[in-house]
Amino acid sequence: MLGCGRVEEMSDRRGSEAVYLEELSRSRQKKRIDISVERRRTLRARYYYGVIFLITNLVAWFIRDYIQRVVPEKHFLRACGRSGHDCIQTTGVLRVSFGCFIFFFLMFLTTIRTSKLHDVRNAWHSGWWPIKCVLLVIAMTSSFFIPSEFVQLYGEFARIGAGVFLLLQLISVIEFIAWWNKYWMPDGETKQSCSLGLLMSTVLYVASVCGVVILYILYVPRSSCTLNIFFIVWTGILLVVMMLVSLHSKVNRGLLSSGLMASYVVFLSWSAIRSEPAEDKCSPQKEADGHYDWITVFSFFFGLCAIVMATFSTGIDSESFQFRKDKVQEEDDIPYKYGFFHLVFSLGAMYFAMLFINWNLNSSTRKWSIDVGWASTWVKIVNEWLAAAIYMWKLLSPVVRQAKVMDQGASQPEDFVVSP
Repeated sequence: MLGCGRVEEMSDRRGSEAVYLEELSRSRQKKRIDISVERRRTLRARYYYGVIFLITNLVAWFIRDYIQRVVPEKHFLRACGRSGHDCIQTTGVLRVSFGCFIFFFLMFLTTIRTSKLHDVRNAWHSGWWPIKCVLLVIAMTSSFFIPSEFVQLYGEFARIGAGVFLLLQLISVIEFIAWWNKYWMPDGETKQSCSLGLLMSTVLYVASVCGVVILYILYVPRSSCTLNIFFIVWTGILLVVMMLVSLHSKVNRGLLSSGLMASYVVFLSWSAIRSEPAEDKCSPQKEADGHYDWITVFSFFFGLCAIVMATFSTGIDSESFQFRKDKVQEEDDIPYKYGFFHLVFSLGAMYFAMLFINWNLNSSTRKWSIDVGWASTWVKIVNEWLAAAIYMWKLLSPVVRQAKVMDQGASQPEDFVVSP
């Protein structure tokens, strides 16, 4: 009888353990499903914020180009004096930018240091859209009631913020180029990828050289266009220097990364020359007479989409700005850094304001134009030179660090061992 009781007790214990393990498996599976749903939800939220940013860009464009049809002439003269139209266009863009900046900066403050999907701040980032829409409307409308002096002060501050945004974008692009080079040019085990990488690098360099030649043909109509000649020749010099540095025996990074960077540098040079004002005799811009062709309209909307895409891609690329990249990603970790994402969008609000007013707080703007003027030209040229400098420093820094380590090792006194 005692043996039968022990057998029943052991069978009951095994049954309870089986039930416990089954419940534990179900709870883990449910938790895994909840994490997957929450992850998809927060990934979708990125695109909602991108749509919000695009809408604010469109509002700024409408206010800049068509506000004079809505606001009476008296208001222009009362608010800005004789140069009423230009003033109200500039301040209108800055006010929209300020409202967008306030919204995303508040999102930055409320989501910074969020790390887990079950955090309350994750729910705020990915949901509560009616409340956030009300917050956005309040931020946008209240910006039109602040004094004009404060708006001008914000414009000066926005120049710095836009410059920081450009720097973050440069680092993101260079990190992407490094990743692409590592993906297409592995150590040698996958020969197919290496051959594709070599083919891609050849195509990129040929396209870059052809791009420099085309720039010279199109944008140097006469020998007196010395500034355009300087821009284009210096771009060609940068291509050669980047190629030589990447092929140096101590660097040995191949041609793919430098080919990608060369294409990006040529694009920046073309964009800078395209930004020259229409009054200049060597500018590719045409004076507007009230009629705009489809190329002008298409270029404007392409530039608008480029602003949104640059902000979006930089915002989700938080890994390029992490000091520790050896951290193991856990299952319930957030897929991207919310604080950095919203900080980039707040800086992007300053950036699009500078593009709409041509980086000049006192200049007039033309309809269907974006980022046109001498200030815009020089910002892009400096951006091009800075991009090449950062890229070459990224290539040379490992060599410099290795040389310093070898010098320190050579300067250490040798240990002499006395034999018995």
